[in-house]
Amino acid sequence: QVQLVESGGGLVQAGGSLRLSCGASGRTFSRYTMAWFRQAPGKEREFVAAINWSGGSTNYADSVKGRFTISRVNAKNTLYLQMNSLKHEDTAVYYCAAKGAYGLATGPREYDYWGQGTQVTVSS
Repeated sequence: QVQLVESGGGLVQAGGSLRLSCGASGRTFSRYTMAWFRQAPGKEREFVAAINWSGGSTNYADSVKGRFTISRVNAKNTLYLQMNSLKHEDTAVYYCAAKGAYGLATGPREYDYWGQGTQVTVSS
């Protein structure tokens, strides 16, 4: 089991930046592939970015490529999402997720553990 808690969300103007954090407790954080997903009102949960256990391999949704950066510090049991050049359409609840198997999966069903989410609102 791993418990995940997101933080860092808030209200920001379009073009601004935010950094989300996801703290993990429980079993060894470095064993897990980690990811960020987001869900806007009335829409399905969608993949944002994923990172492998070492941080050496990442995957991004086309909509955030070049603007968002996923990273992790295993010694701190923490996952990050640096979000730059934010757009109104980035407004959503952002969730971190973990899975034990290898592979930078993009489907929510591939992930075993989820945080409660943090709201990001980008004003236009």
